[in-house]
Amino acid sequence: MRSIRRNARRVAAAAVASGLVTAGALALTTSAASAATSGSATGHSQSYQFQTIDNPRDLTFNQLLGINDEGEIAGYFGSGAQHHPNKGYVIPPFTRHFVNENFPGSVQTQVTGLNNRGVTVGFWSSMNNANQVNDNHGFVDVGGHFRTADFPTGSPATPPVDQLLGVNDNDVAVGFYTDASGNNHGYEYNINHSRFSTVTESGVTSLTAAAINNRNDVAGFYTNPSTGNTDGFIKYGNRTFIDLTVHGSSSTMALGVNNYDEVVGVFTVGSGSSAQMHGFTWTPQHGFTTIDDPHGQGTTTINGVNDHGQLVGFYTVDGGAITDGFLATP
Repeated sequence: MRSIRRNARRVAAAAVASGLVTAGALALTTSAASAATSGSATGHSQSYQFQTIDNPRDLTFNQLLGINDEGEIAGYFGSGAQHHPNKGYVIPPFTRHFVNENFPGSVQTQVTGLNNRGVTVGFWSSMNNANQVNDNHGFVDVGGHFRTADFPTGSPATPPVDQLLGVNDNDVAVGFYTDASGNNHGYEYNINHSRFSTVTESGVTSLTAAAINNRNDVAGFYTNPSTGNTDGFIKYGNRTFIDLTVHGSSSTMALGVNNYDEVVGVFTVGSGSSAQMHGFTWTPQHGFTTIDDPHGQGTTTINGVNDHGQLVGFYTVDGGAITDGFLATP
C-alpha cells in the first residue's frame, strides 16, 4: 500500500484496522456468522487486454485505484517523497484525459474510489515531510463540493491518519482511521446523512474496510489473531465474515469488490528482497485466480473492479524505480 503517510504497503490504504464505537457513531450489528476460505491462486483462465496508463505530468509514479461501470478511473501520481507529492486525478470514460482532483488547500491528495453517480472519495494531507510521516484526512467530493470526513475518535494517531477508500451507489463510503496506539479501525460513512458506523469482527484487533458494493458487502483486510498474518476478507451486509487467504502467501489483501461479489486485491509470496506481489480475483464460485500485468510479473496490485470485470491497479519495473498504472479489460 502506498499512502501519504508512506507505509510499506502499496495500495490506496495504509494499514489495518478494527472497528470501535465512539460517542456519536452509529453502531452496526455484530456478525451473525463467520467462515474461512483458503485456496491456491492459479493462472487465469479469463484473458484480459492490458493497457498501461500514466499521467504525462509524471511518468515515474502512477496508481489507478478505482473504476466505475462507465469506465471512469480514479487515481493519482507522485510517490509521496518530499518534493514529489501525491496529486489526484480522474480519467473520464472513453478518453485518456486526466482531470486534476485535489482537496482545496491540500499539499497531497489521492483519489481512491468513485461510484456511478459521480461521487469520489479519497484522502488528503497538509504535509509532505522528508520522513514521509504526514497527516491523512478522508474526503468526499459531491459535484465539486469537497468536505473532510474523519471518523470522530477521541484517540487519534499523531499525526492523524484517516482515509476513505471506496464508495457505492448508495453514497456509503468505507475507510479506516488509526488510533494513538497504532491500531486501525474500519468504518462506513453515510455521505448523505454524515453518519459514521463501525466495521468490526469479533476477536480482530486490526481491520481495514477498503471497498463496498451496492449490497453493502464490504471487502478489506485485517491482522489474523491466530497467525499474525494479514488476511483479506469479505463481509456480507456487515454480517457474515469470510476470511480470504491465498495458500502459501505471507499476506493477502482484498482491495475492491463489485456487485457480483468479485473481489480483487494483492497477495505476497516470500519476504524481504525475494518477496513477490501478485494481483488476484476471487469469486464465491471459482475461488482465487492470479492475474499479473505482463509488464509487472511479481509486482502487480489490483485495486479496483467494476461490474463489467474491468480491473485497475499498478505494477513496478526497474527494481521498483517506476510505478505504472494499468487497466485490464476482459
